[in-house]
Amino acid sequence: MVDLKGVHKAFGTLEVLKGVDLEVRAGTVTVILGPSGSGKSTLLRSINHLEKVDRGLIRIDGELVGYKRRGDKLYELREREILHQRSQVGFVFQNFNLFAHLTALQNVVEAPVSAQRRKRREVEPVARELLERVGVGDKADVYPRQLSGGQQQRVAIARALALRPKVLLFDEPTSALDPELVGEVLDVIKELARAGSTMVVVTHEIGFAREVADTVVFMDGGVIVESGPPHQVLDNPTHERTRAFISKVL
Repeated sequence: MVDLKGVHKAFGTLEVLKGVDLEVRAGTVTVILGPSGSGKSTLLRSINHLEKVDRGLIRIDGELVGYKRRGDKLYELREREILHQRSQVGFVFQNFNLFAHLTALQNVVEAPVSAQRRKRREVEPVARELLERVGVGDKADVYPRQLSGGQQQRVAIARALALRPKVLLFDEPTSALDPELVGEVLDVIKELARAGSTMVVVTHEIGFAREVADTVVFMDGGVIVESGPPHQVLDNPTHERTRAFISKVL
């Protein structure tokens, strides 16, 4: 479903991604772990072209992200084409990023209508069902400021699902939450995993990774140091950097 080959990204002289290769199979959950500054969030943002990579290729469902190939040359897509591609990828941010002037329902409806040109009267019943699915159906007409952090994040997940995405990306979805609210958001993500959604999740929640992930990826210094099934990476890591990180967060 998602295929990264030789992905490089630098901000000025700071090289953040140093040739990352990663494959995410359809219907699986990949959890990315690593210390702050290891390149996790930049990698996630590169998957839907929120960050333009300097070198390397990214494909979703076989389609190049951000570019098209003509012969031996790559050409960047026009902004309208990039937005269309991006609308096929659900992205859940750590700080929710809900529109403050829109209700929960309106937040969920907006992207399918504006980005995918779907009819509002068709999207609204689906949006209500999604809000019910993530446990905030009774908050449809409430504004974000009236919601707890956990409720806001669940609305954000419903908004991502409303796009009917090929893949869901989560960038530390619980890091901005009070500890007692973390569980309710993780429960929603676990339910999506059980339903067979393709997901890439950047998180520090080791218990979640152990329970839900098909593949755990450990990043450090802009490279993938180690990847494999949870029992391998979390319980029997082969690399010293992985062992040191796991010992600190457990």
